[in-house]
Amino acid sequence: MSQVLQEVLAANTAYSKSFGDKGKLPMPPGRRFAVLTCMDARLDPAKFAGLAEGDAHVIRNAGGRASDDAIRSLVISYKLLGTREWFVIHHTNCGMEFFTDDVMRGLLTSSLETAALGDKGFHDVGKGPGSAEGNYIDWLTIADQAQSVVDDVARIRRHPLVPANIPIYGYIYDVTNGKLVEVPAATEAGKAS
Repeated sequence: MSQVLQEVLAANTAYSKSFGDKGKLPMPPGRRFAVLTCMDARLDPAKFAGLAEGDAHVIRNAGGRASDDAIRSLVISYKLLGTREWFVIHHTNCGMEFFTDDVMRGLLTSSLETAALGDKGFHDVGKGPGSAEGNYIDWLTIADQAQSVVDDVARIRRHPLVPANIPIYGYIYDVTNGKLVEVPAATEAGKAS
């Protein structure tokens, strides 16, 4: 058993001992909002948004991007579980800013092992074989952080399954100080009507 697995299971044992009445929390989020944010381990949405268990839906992916799957989750959040407001929160120093689709595709074609980040960007240090399957994926990389928030909010707003009455807010979380910084153009794009 790996060290990480042991740590996770020990933490879960301790958590479950003090679980209390959390098993009685209702399925719909109590504060009726959802957050789409990045999977980066430096972000703790519960802390930066003041959440407790049962408060909100938190949807995470690489970059916090408005992928088809993220929009699927948001639509379920609204349609079946009653959320009324959504936040799109990207962050500074995001790993999705450090490569392009072509770089990722090249790395995967070369090897499936973990790449290294050097002064000139990511480079492959693994042995092949790789796979060309990465050529068929839009990796949703980020060239401009604020613009990516605007683009994602606008994509969600335009989606035919998203009701016009849901406000969608756009923010960037600053990993150096923990503050949420509004992207006004994104919030404008996400205004409810």
